[in-house]
Amino acid sequence: MLNNSIKPKVTLVGAGPGDPDLLTLKGVRALAEANVVLYDALANEEIMNHAPKTALRIFVGKRKGAHSYTQDQINQLIVDNALTYGNVVRLKGGDPFIFGRGSEEIEFVESFGIPTFVVPGISSAIAVPAYQGISLTKRGVSESFWVITGTTSDRNLSNDIALAAQSSATVVILMGMSKLEQIVTLFQNESKGKTPIAIIQNGTTPTEKVGIGTIDTIQGIVLEQKLSNPAIIVIGEVVRERNNLKEIYKELESNKICARG
Repeated sequence: MLNNSIKPKVTLVGAGPGDPDLLTLKGVRALAEANVVLYDALANEEIMNHAPKTALRIFVGKRKGAHSYTQDQINQLIVDNALTYGNVVRLKGGDPFIFGRGSEEIEFVESFGIPTFVVPGISSAIAVPAYQGISLTKRGVSESFWVITGTTSDRNLSNDIALAAQSSATVVILMGMSKLEQIVTLFQNESKGKTPIAIIQNGTTPTEKVGIGTIDTIQGIVLEQKLSNPAIIVIGEVVRERNNLKEIYKELESNKICARG
């Protein structure tokens, strides 16, 4: 029987792309008040330190070929824990509404009359290129950008990539490494073999790796540098315009560590 003193509430919190310092202040506050945290396969579990030590922690992460729970099971876990313990935080990598199925979880929870809230997160689609000095738009170079999933729910390549290949926009592809050969072929069919491309693995984390080349050369670079998932693919002339900001970020990180000390 439900305890009448329990006030169920669910907050979806975007954890950002990996660097724990990219979690928003609002996200920190939400975690600090959580009774239960259901969290994804986060790039940096240091984020979980913002939750109370007494909070129940439930890992519901998904990786290719290894799902601890189905989406339906996750939805039910959110509801069951909210009704039992009250304040639930559903912590999701990146932003909950950018290929995060956040809207599905919100709809399911609200069907039980449980109030929901959303704390947006910094999407890896924008932050990861930025850490590599890649501006997705730049005056005179790119007026817009596409953000596309490389692999759809039925495990096929998104049809939108073929459309994006016909445009002059910057193209950002998430979850696309397993489809890289098909992506390359689509751009080559549009006579864009010389178009710059960057592949960034584990972006914004200490294990970040980057390979930069052209559509024609990138598959060789991936093999040479052993690039794999999780990675983001950035295609467009803005890659050629890349500013090397890595040393700046290293200096900032060094200063931050000194300040903490």
